[in-house]
This record gives sequence, C-alpha cells and structure tokens, in this order.
Amino acid sequence: MADDKNNLEQKMHCLKLSFMLENHESLAKKAAQKQWTHVQYLAELIEGEAALRQDRSIQRRIRLARFPVIKTLDQFRWTWPKKINRLQVQNLFRLQFINNKSNVIFLGGVGLGKTHIASALGYAACLQRNSVLFATAIDAINTLSAAQSAGRLKQELKKYTKPSLLILDELGYLPIDKNGADLLFQIISLRYEQGALIITSNRAFKDWSEIFNNDATLTSAILDRLLHHAEPVLIEGKSYRMKDRVEP
Repeated sequence: MADDKNNLEQKMHCLKLSFMLENHESLAKKAAQKQWTHVQYLAELIEGEAALRQDRSIQRRIRLARFPVIKTLDQFRWTWPKKINRLQVQNLFRLQFINNKSNVIFLGGVGLGKTHIASALGYAACLQRNSVLFATAIDAINTLSAAQSAGRLKQELKKYTKPSLLILDELGYLPIDKNGADLLFQIISLRYEQGALIITSNRAFKDWSEIFNNDATLTSAILDRLLHHAEPVLIEGKSYRMKDRVEP
C-alpha cells in the first residue's frame, strides 16, 4: 500500500497535479465519510485542480502585464474629478471594447485618475483571462528605439502587438522626437483593428501635433487609426495628488 501511494504521488508530481497531490488523501477521507461515488471523488479532485490552474494562470497574466500598482474601480474616488461620466466608465468594465478590438482614450490633466482607471481596466481584463501589457508611452518608445539600434525591432514590436489589451500611459507628458513618433505610429498601426488599446493623455486631440514632433501628417494618420474605433473619456478637475495644497 505504501509503495502504491508513493508511486501514485510521484506520478502526480511528474504530471504537475499540485492540487491532487496535496489533497487526494483528505478528500479520500471526506469521500468515505460522505459515501461519495468514485466519480464524485474524481470530480472533486479535478475541479480543485482546474481551479488552482485557473488561479495560477490569472496571476501569471497579472505579473506579465507589468502594472506599476494593482488598482480596482472600487478604489476610485468618484467625488474628486469636477467632471467625469461615471456610467460611461463603469460600462467600459464590461470589457466589450476588448472583444471589439477598439480603443479607449482617457483625456485630462494630471492627478485625475486616468492611470488608475486604465490600470483597473487592465486588471479586470486579466481576471477575465485576457493578455495585457501596461507601459508608459516613453518607455515603449525607448524600448523600441534600443531594439531598433540592435536590429531587433520586429521581434520587440510583437511584445506590444500580441497582447489582447495594450495600455499606453502618459502620452504627451514628455516630448517625442521624430523617430519616437514613428515607432509609436508603428504600434498603433499594427494594432489597428487587431487588438484593443487604452491611451491616457493630458493633451487635447487638437494639441497632439505638438506631441508628435509637430508632424501634422503623422499626427493625422495616428488619430485616424485611433479614433476610427474609439471611445474618448474626458476627465476634468484639479490634481488629486495636489489636494492638500489646494484644499484649505
């Protein structure tokens, strides 16, 4: 009996059946007490194994998404922005825009929660087993620029085009040169109608030419692709991070 048990556990370990390995004995005792059939006992083991693997899969997606901080919509302070369409934002958490491979663009000043909501959407997408990548626009440009210099641009671009949802944060906060603008255009162009994209920016659309090195043609091409299937979300008010200085 001991040899059979050890042999069984070795095979479970080999097959990476972690839940079954840890719980087969306790569930066997429970099965005996409750007079489960063999099928009921097997079903409990399989359901537990499946749940464990699903949880690990979700945690892996969250890790690969590279969120700076995990955020949820429940943590968002709705009373702070002077203007925000709460129903519009809440509706985005149905995540239909991911299925539609469309875009969401959060526009507003600093400290109004754009990154919070974008991150929360990404986290919700991970929980629904979507692949997600979070990056600031500048980090994405710098990474691609380095890859371009090393002759690895095509391979590196896949990191930004493969996920079901890409979040590009803080577009417009720092100046972008012509090469950076061209690299960002490649990301947007390759994801057009192929994958969902969230962008946060502190600049109105009319000022985006200034973001992209005052290249009106490139800016027009970017906005054309972004806005074709997009839902802009406008947030207005004062910076929450500055609240202690602006409140008496």
